[in-house]
Amino acid sequence: MLKYIVKRILQMIPTVLGVILLTFFLFNVVGGDLAAIALGKKVSLQTLENFDEQRGLNKPLFFGTRARTRAYEDQDLSEGAGRWRGWTNATYSAESGTVTIQPGAAINPIAFALDAGDEFVWTIRYRGEGSLAGQALASSDWKKAKVRFSGGDDGGFQTLEKALEFRSLELRMVNRNPLDSQLTFYLRQLARADLGFSESLKQPVSKLLKDGVLPSLSLTVPIFIIGLVVSISLSLVCAYFRDTFIDRFLVIFSVALMSINYLVFIVAGQYFFAYKLGWFPVWGYESAKYLFLPVLIGVISGLGSNIRFYRTVMLDEMYKDYVRTAFAKGVSKPRVLFVHVLKNAMIPIITNVVIAIPFLYTGSLLLESFFGIPGLGYLSINAILSADIDVVRAIVLIGALLFVVSNLLTDICYAAVDPRVKLK
Repeated sequence: MLKYIVKRILQMIPTVLGVILLTFFLFNVVGGDLAAIALGKKVSLQTLENFDEQRGLNKPLFFGTRARTRAYEDQDLSEGAGRWRGWTNATYSAESGTVTIQPGAAINPIAFALDAGDEFVWTIRYRGEGSLAGQALASSDWKKAKVRFSGGDDGGFQTLEKALEFRSLELRMVNRNPLDSQLTFYLRQLARADLGFSESLKQPVSKLLKDGVLPSLSLTVPIFIIGLVVSISLSLVCAYFRDTFIDRFLVIFSVALMSINYLVFIVAGQYFFAYKLGWFPVWGYESAKYLFLPVLIGVISGLGSNIRFYRTVMLDEMYKDYVRTAFAKGVSKPRVLFVHVLKNAMIPIITNVVIAIPFLYTGSLLLESFFGIPGLGYLSINAILSADIDVVRAIVLIGALLFVVSNLLTDICYAAVDPRVKLK
């Protein structure tokens, strides 16, 4: 078995890398402007740039020698004057969609001071004659040019001796190492077990997860264990009394529970048992007493689907040949159910149970929110509402990795309960 486990762990490495790449793709590629989502669009460009710098978002996506910077947003002057509006010696023409820089005082269109240790490149379409960042420019027709300058040169626009006319300008920061990208930054971050920094709570994400995992597990583990025991027991009762009033009643009861919205259980439980009767606290996480009502609601709300599933599994086993053989040999019905049927039904039960294990870590979003339990579910809701990108990404990544590990546990459990399964 040890050899099999080592082999499966090695096989999991490409899957784990795939999960990491998928998470990177969802947030860095599909996610859009993460800084604007997290901080809002009304903050300064310098603040957005600092956010990008902290998270490596001001680097090329996968590889490259050029990276965007918020110091000057790409601009086609046919769409407006942009940052060139207001300069006394820069004339914007809406008709031609150009800006003409007249000889005179220097112009600095950069939104904020650039680091003197960095190198930048202007990509411009121009005509006229002049000098930009020490590079002579001269063309009577529209021409494209690349002008390199250092961060301490204020954009490279010195006093011009002759007028220069621009149609478009793009600014890029020079990336000295083509492999220094957003992807490698993210991989290095994960290698250091650094899950990022919460912008809304001003704490490392790893600390937030560490503080929230115990409250989540203290809620989800009892719900998971109690719900599993009760649902399997009731499904065995259904199998024992199949096609009788008890079996039909439990089926109707299960369908009724499945038909009621999860939120109804929470609101009704808080109103009747906590507010009206005063049996439980309504809100908080101060002792085990505060968990009784949310655990009860979690167990009851999940019984319907679990009883239906496990009842189907048990009845499927009841009609197999080995059960008829056991009955023919005079084995009692309780022994057939609890020894033979239950044991052979463990494969689908294990599958269903292991699928639920990753959700124990992420907590219960609604229960934690409504009962004020400071777990990972409560943290996730707040992170989504406040657009706390690093927290959301960390929870998504860890949840996905737990599913990968759960698949290995499933195979090991199969071999433990069914001697016909061989781990090779």
